[in-house]
Amino acid sequence: MKPLNKVIIKKNTSFNPIWIMRQAGRYLPEFRQIRKDNPNFINLCLNNDLSSEITLQPLKRFDLDAAIIFSDILMLPYGLGQKVEFEKNFGPKLGQLKLDEIIKIDETDFIEKVNNVYKAIKKVSSNPILNNKNTIGFIGAPWTLLVYMINQKSPKNKLKVNFFENQVLINKTLSIIDKFLKIHIKNQVNNGANIIQIFDSWAGLLEKKDLPDYIYKPTLSLVNYVKSLNVPVICFPRGIKNYKEFCEFVNPDAINIDYNLDPKEAVKTIRIPVQGGLDPKVLLTDKETIKKEASKYLNIFKDHPYIFNLGHGVLPETDPNMFEYLVKTVKDY
Repeated sequence: MKPLNKVIIKKNTSFNPIWIMRQAGRYLPEFRQIRKDNPNFINLCLNNDLSSEITLQPLKRFDLDAAIIFSDILMLPYGLGQKVEFEKNFGPKLGQLKLDEIIKIDETDFIEKVNNVYKAIKKVSSNPILNNKNTIGFIGAPWTLLVYMINQKSPKNKLKVNFFENQVLINKTLSIIDKFLKIHIKNQVNNGANIIQIFDSWAGLLEKKDLPDYIYKPTLSLVNYVKSLNVPVICFPRGIKNYKEFCEFVNPDAINIDYNLDPKEAVKTIRIPVQGGLDPKVLLTDKETIKKEASKYLNIFKDHPYIFNLGHGVLPETDPNMFEYLVKTVKDY
């Protein structure tokens, strides 16, 4: 049984597998070299030779227990024909959401546009380096994708004033997102992804009263779908105030917590396996601090099924040597 499955399915507490969000990326010099030669981010994600190579880069350097495919949650709007580009020092910029055009897209059109993501997963999952490790596929949660598709850029902590004005647009878009995310999940699993993580990067933007309609119900639909494929599903509703309530309503197989949640509270209130939590800024400090902070999480969760990870993605300015030290600390625990 693969390392993450032992924790998620068997509820094993005798060891803590480790992988890190954004482990394939900007802090690695070998990634920066590829990125320099490939300035168009979407094209890079859709180059299955390079994206599979990038996915495996951290596995060649560090003793990690899983690979996560180098891709992006915005492959969904891209596959639906909405314009998606990434601007340096700005982030994603999306074209106007044209519902009348998106409605015409069918499964074949969508798969054709993003098929190289599935080819990359196939290459990665069949690579000998992943012999006894997990291959993680992922999607953006419906709410976060809705935010990007309507807002057309990163909301940076607050929504447009009139965001909820057009409820017809919102409901139709959510229904399309649900349909195509299931197609996207199925194709990732069919090509070797043996865990799916759902990233809800903007879960923290909503008020409590809006959580059931925009987070709980839409995410539950996808969680149940992943479970129907007999693959474990991890949710990361970043910034959500009530992780306990999320877990009780959505019931994923595991939950990734962010660094604002007190791990002592998490271990008391969350019944399912937990992943993550460590502040990525800890990796910008020194070895002593890294050891102290990592050990804190490992001690708190020592009797709870726990996968070591961060409470957000690894920062671009992280020293790979510090990353390596973190991995070693967890493995030696």
